[in-house]
Amino acid sequence: MSGFMHYKGYDGSVEFSDEDNILYGKVEGIRSLISFEGEDVNSLRKAFKEAVDDYLETCIVRKIEPEKPFKGSFNVRVGPVLHRKLSLLAVQKHTSINSMVKKAIEHEYSGK
Repeated sequence: MSGFMHYKGYDGSVEFSDEDNILYGKVEGIRSLISFEGEDVNSLRKAFKEAVDDYLETCIVRKIEPEKPFKGSFNVRVGPVLHRKLSLLAVQKHTSINSMVKKAIEHEYSGK
């Protein structure tokens, strides 16, 4: 069983441990490790929200900027041959590599 919960712009994974008979998860999309667990869905959801609130409060106390999940940029390693091919194709199409990759992801995500 797996899924996600959402709160204050953060996504928490949901997993089940048959061995321990608990639900657990962590906040996804940031480097900081924020984990939580519960015995049922309601207690897991409560623990997730408390973990996010605690993280945000800790950032305020420490006077640091909370990490924002999914800034909209990421690095992709494709190897030099594919990089060259993509670069030349982008030039031919009068566009950028970034635009081509974005369109490819949008195409894949839309299921077309």
